[in-house]
Amino acid sequence: MPADLTRRSAFEIAAALRARDVSAVEVLEAHLGVIDHLNPRLNAIVTLAADAARETARAADALIAAGSENLPPLLGLPVVIKDIVETAGIRTTWASPVYADHVPEEDAEVVARLRSAGAIILGKSNTPEFAAGANTDNELFGPTGNPWDPVLSPSGSSGGSAAAVASGMVPIAQGTDFGCSLRMPAAFCGIVGLRTTPGLISNYPLPLPWDSGQVLGPMARSAEDAAMMLDAMAGYSEKMPNSVLAPWSSALEIVRGREDAKGLRLAYAPDIAAIGVDAELEGICRKAALGLAGDGAIVEEIDFDLSDARDAYLTLRGEWMVGMQYERLDNLDAFGPNLAGNVRSGLGTTMQELAAAEDMRTRVWHRYRKLFETYDALLMPMSPVQQFPVKQNFPDSIGGRKLENYVDWIAGAFLVTMAGIPAGSIPAG
Repeated sequence: MPADLTRRSAFEIAAALRARDVSAVEVLEAHLGVIDHLNPRLNAIVTLAADAARETARAADALIAAGSENLPPLLGLPVVIKDIVETAGIRTTWASPVYADHVPEEDAEVVARLRSAGAIILGKSNTPEFAAGANTDNELFGPTGNPWDPVLSPSGSSGGSAAAVASGMVPIAQGTDFGCSLRMPAAFCGIVGLRTTPGLISNYPLPLPWDSGQVLGPMARSAEDAAMMLDAMAGYSEKMPNSVLAPWSSALEIVRGREDAKGLRLAYAPDIAAIGVDAELEGICRKAALGLAGDGAIVEEIDFDLSDARDAYLTLRGEWMVGMQYERLDNLDAFGPNLAGNVRSGLGTTMQELAAAEDMRTRVWHRYRKLFETYDALLMPMSPVQQFPVKQNFPDSIGGRKLENYVDWIAGAFLVTMAGIPAGSIPAG
């Protein structure tokens, strides 16, 4: 294994570990070296558990040395966990001063699954307070910079995880997604992020277990690595009322088994939210999408307009904000203005507005259902804008056109969330 193993894929590192070309301790120390060099500038990892990680790495090496043929799939791979997901013995703050010193006694179910799969939990990644925002900044830890240019935003709310993966601090990371929180940071940082089917990965013990909006998913530098991590994260949970079984035996085998796009029927829709898209970005995405025809796919550009559902999403988002903070509603003044403002806005929602939003969500789902009767997948630009300055909380215009509110720029992403369907973000150029 060459010296630049921090730029190798998780799949390659795992193979090298099994072949004993490199040790788990060497893999860990290489990644700790990148963290030591880059994290002071990027602020992607906010809590580092180096000593515990070293102990886990030594245990992994001992297991490999014992000659076991049944090694866990992620054995020896460092991973960071988003700081809204509980980790036993490792500080979990939800990026809030209120929980600055909180250390859970138990792992979230997904963390327990990653540990069982052999992953080394290296630390916690930065996020907005309680993941409420599409720019990764908070009062407790400050902003995370984009690995390609630290003065730019990595987006949010899984910006710390995305920046850590893109910069080589870790090969894989865990993220969450409600409006765009996993997919947009993946796009801004040039990696792969997967918003999974609700119930496929356990959210326990996050609030609102019935919720189909917020899901957990993998972040990696390749589809292969994301699939390998997905296999470890997914699984039926008795603690989740909406838990579902994966319809495959191995996502990794499916990804590795497909060599081209032959037989796929794909739709390309450049602007499902009717908010406009940066011309350069749209051109890159169009070229990538239509170019799949040369790889055997049938690709058609379609008009798929869901802009009439934008207001309904804001209503549902308000309900979610209130539900997530239900046990803390009497203490909103202790939180930052972004989180507190979102919750207070949600508290103003009427039953009639909520009923109308649910009706619209059903209609949106049926539009997708009809679409997928014809097409295998819908392709679109992940972001309508290029990376904006990290000190700017959100873009207020697209191509000179002023946006109506501070979440409008992620409308293309949240109109997928509304329907509760899986979606991925992949580099296109």
